[in-house]
Amino acid sequence: MLYICSRFRIFIHMKKKADRLDTIKMIISSQEIRLQEELMQELLKEGYNVTQATLSRDLKQLKVAKAANAQGNYVYVLPNDVMYRRQNQQRAGDMLHASGLVSVDVAANMAVIHTRPGYASGMAYDIDRHKPEGVLGTIAGDDTIMMVTARKMTKEQVMEMLETVFPNVNGNENDN
Repeated sequence: MLYICSRFRIFIHMKKKADRLDTIKMIISSQEIRLQEELMQELLKEGYNVTQATLSRDLKQLKVAKAANAQGNYVYVLPNDVMYRRQNQQRAGDMLHASGLVSVDVAANMAVIHTRPGYASGMAYDIDRHKPEGVLGTIAGDDTIMMVTARKMTKEQVMEMLETVFPNVNGNENDN
């Protein structure tokens, strides 16, 4: 009997944790949360009184990251776009200047895309998510993206490819 009760208690705990994780996803999906304290307050409103350590473990398990929003503030984002909703309704091309494209340089089958500080990760995510033809993948730092292509490309070809991800990208690049 004790064994069954222990298992039942574990099951209840796991269900509570699963519900809490779903709640965290919904909060991050619907709001721009910048700090763990803000997320803890939102969870408290939903009936979850968690410690900072528990929240930190939950965020790690969900693979939650921080990325810059259109205003340059770092906010929590989910690792995929199933639950994430962009807060403003601007088209990607309209947001491109605000998101910080600075320049693009090409060498053989690699492109180096310079952005304003904090914006490379989000732009690389969009490139990888859209999977443009010929792009093998991206690696992003704070203000630089390295994009590897399947074949040698000219700068014009790279810009055309970026246009499929970010409409009107050609009009926003600054040659520095």
